Amino acid sequence: MRTSSPAPTTRGFLNIGILAHVDAGKTSLTERLLFDTGVIDRLGSVDAGTTRTDSGEIERRRGITIRSAVASFTVDGLHVNLIDTPGHSDFIAEVERALGVLDGAVLVLSAVEGVQAQTRVLTKTLRRLGLPTLIFVNKIDRTGAREAETLSAIRARLTPRVIPMNTVHAIGTRDARTLPGSFDDPAFRERVAEALAEDDDALLTDLVEVRVPDAGRLRSGLADHTARGLLHPLYFGSAHSGQGVADLLDGIARWLPDRSAPERSAGPGTFADSAPSAPSAPSTESAVPVGTVFAVERGANGEKTAYLRLFSGSLRRRDRVTLHRHGPDGSVGDITGRITALEVVGAPPGADHRLTPGGIARLRGLPGVRVGDRLGPVPAPGSAFGGGNGKRDGNGDGTGGGSGNPLPRFAPPSLETVVRPRHPEDAPRLYAALAALADQDPLIGTRPLPDGAGTSLLLYGEVQKEIIAATLGEEFGVEAVFEESRTVFRERPTGSGAAYEGIDRHHTPAFWATIGLRVDPGAPGSGVVFRRETELGAIPLGFDRAIEETARRTLQQGLYGWPVTDCVVTLTHSGYASPVSTGTDFRSLTPLVLMRALDEAGTRVYEPCHAYEAEVPADALNAVTGLLAEQGARIRDTVPGQGTWLVKGVIPVRRVAAVERRLPALSRGEGLWWSAPTDDLPCPGTPPVRARTDGDPLNRAAYLRHLGRG
Repeated sequence: MRTSSPAPTTRGFLNIGILAHVDAGKTSLTERLLFDTGVIDRLGSVDAGTTRTDSGEIERRRGITIRSAVASFTVDGLHVNLIDTPGHSDFIAEVERALGVLDGAVLVLSAVEGVQAQTRVLTKTLRRLGLPTLIFVNKIDRTGAREAETLSAIRARLTPRVIPMNTVHAIGTRDARTLPGSFDDPAFRERVAEALAEDDDALLTDLVEVRVPDAGRLRSGLADHTARGLLHPLYFGSAHSGQGVADLLDGIARWLPDRSAPERSAGPGTFADSAPSAPSAPSTESAVPVGTVFAVERGANGEKTAYLRLFSGSLRRRDRVTLHRHGPDGSVGDITGRITALEVVGAPPGADHRLTPGGIARLRGLPGVRVGDRLGPVPAPGSAFGGGNGKRDGNGDGTGGGSGNPLPRFAPPSLETVVRPRHPEDAPRLYAALAALADQDPLIGTRPLPDGAGTSLLLYGEVQKEIIAATLGEEFGVEAVFEESRTVFRERPTGSGAAYEGIDRHHTPAFWATIGLRVDPGAPGSGVVFRRETELGAIPLGFDRAIEETARRTLQQGLYGWPVTDCVVTLTHSGYASPVSTGTDFRSLTPLVLMRALDEAGTRVYEPCHAYEAEVPADALNAVTGLLAEQGARIRDTVPGQGTWLVKGVIPVRRVAAVERRLPALSRGEGLWWSAPTDDLPCPGTPPVRARTDGDPLNRAAYLRHLGRG
C-alpha cells in the first residue's frame, strides 16, 4: 500500500537502522519504505543498480551495502531518518559506528534462508547496545518461504522474546498475503498479554484470573516493553510486493521510541537478556552541542560532507565547532572549523536549516573531518564522551555514544596487506587515495614502507580488500597490487624500564634535547597512556607535544616490530637549550630513549583471536572438533541441542578463514559459524617478527643513518 507523504513532522525525530545478513533484502526494504511513504516515485532495484542508498557503483554492482547511507521519510507525523547499514562482516566496525547514533533498529531476515550466522552477529551487537528492535521477515512470496519454522528458529537462535504482529496466507507463493493482528481480536490481545506478562506481574495476575486487559493497556505495555528491549514485534512481509510493509511502518511509528520527545519511563532489559536501562531523552537545545560524525562522503572536487547526529544543543550554518577523536594509541586529537553549509536530512526545501537534538545533518566546511569524530567537551581516554544510547556490554566496555558514555572502542583490524601501484608513477596518487579512504574508515590505518616498498594497509577481511582495490581503480583511477594478507600481532610490556639522555654541554650533542622516559605495563584495554612527572612549562609546549606525539608513533613498532599496547609511558626528565633547541631535536631523540626503556622492560607478543560459536549436526561433532583442534582453536564449551551441538571457544584470527571454508563440507552445509574479535592470547614459542620502517632506534648508528637519509 502506497501513501502520500504526510505533512511536515510534528512529533519529533526517530533515527533507525536497517540491519540484515547479506541478501536478506534490506536495501530493497529501504526502497519500499521510501516508495510507500511518497519519498520516491518509483522503486529502485538492487539487480538493476538503481537503488537510492547504495550510492556507489561498486555497491550497486556487488549488491551489498558498504557504507552507511541516510534517507528519510515521515509517517504519522514522525520524521524518520533511515540509516542503511552494511551487512557484511568485514564492515562490522562501520555497522557499530552507525548503531551508535540510532534510536532503534529493524532486523531483516529471509523467510527462505532463515537465521544466518551474520544475523546472529548483528543480534549480539544489538543486544550489547540495547537498541529497541523490530524484526521483519522478508521474502514471504519466494519459493521455500516458511512461517512457523522461521519463527521457531528466531526464538531458538536469536531471542524467544518476539510477538508476531501479522500472519501470512499462501506463504511461499506469488499470492502470499499478510493479515495484521488486531487489538479488537480477543485472541490477538491474549497473545500480546501473554508476551507482556513475562515481565509484568500485575498483567500475569490478570491472565491467571481470566481477565484480558483492554487494548489501550496492551498498546501502552507493548510500546514500553519494546522501548526497553524486553520484547520485539515481528512482521512478516515482502519488500518486493509490499506485503507487510504497511504493518512495519505502523510498528515503527507506534513501538520505536521517539528520543526527541519527552523522556519515557525506562527499566532493565535488552535484546533477550537483562541489561541496563533504556536511553534517556536528549538534552535541551540550549545545552552544549554534542554529536557524532558517523559517515563521511567526498565529492568530485574532494570536498567532504560529514553526516552528524546531534544529541543536545543546536547547530546552524556559520557556527564554529571543534571535533575530537581518540587515536588507536589512546591519544586525543581535534580539528576546528566553521560550518559553511548545513542541510538537515529530510527537511523540506526552503526550511530553516537549524539542527536540533535527535536530528541528522550534512555538514560541509570541515576538511579534516573523519568518521567517528565527536562534537562536545574534550574527553579523557575511556571517559564520558557524549552521544548515543548509553549502553554498556557485559564487560563494562563503553558502546554507543549516548550523552555521558565512554568513547566507543572497536577491535583493531587484525590483518595487514601491502599495497603498491601497478605503475610506479602512480605512487603519490595511490597514497592520497588511501588517505581519502581512511577518512571514511579510520580503522584501516596506513603507513608508508621504507625505500618505496609500498604502503601498509590494515583490514578486517578479504572482502574489504577486494572492495578497496575496486574503489581505487574506479573512483581514483589508480590500479593497485595487493600482497597476501597477514596477521597483525600486538606487543605488551612484561616489566618496567627507564632510559635517559641529556644535553652534553662539553661536546656538540647529536640532539639539543634532554629526555628521560619510563615504560610500565598498563591496564588491559588501556592502549598507550602518556604521563608526566616533569612540571608543566619546564620546556616549551611545542617540545612537550613533540615528545608525546613521537612516543605514540614510535610504539607502533615495538621490540619485534608490532604495535605496543596496554603501556604507560612517563616523561621523567626534560630540558632544552635556548635558542638552539628545536622540535626536530625532541622528535629525533625520543625514539632512541623510548626504545631503550622498552628494551629494558621487555615485551611479549600476542596473537589476535576471535571468540567463536559453531552449531553443527550431532553426527558432525567429532569431525568439526577435530578441525578446530587442527587449526589451533581452544574449545571452552559444548552445549547439546535438538539434534545439534553448539561448540564455543577461541581461535586465532589467521585460522578463521580455513574453518569457514571447510565447515560446510564437514557438516553437509548445515553448520553455522559465528566469530568476533575477543581478547588476544600470548604467542607460544619464538615470537613472530615484522620488518621495521623507522630505522631501528635500538641500533643507534643505523638510526642516525636513517635520519640522515630522511
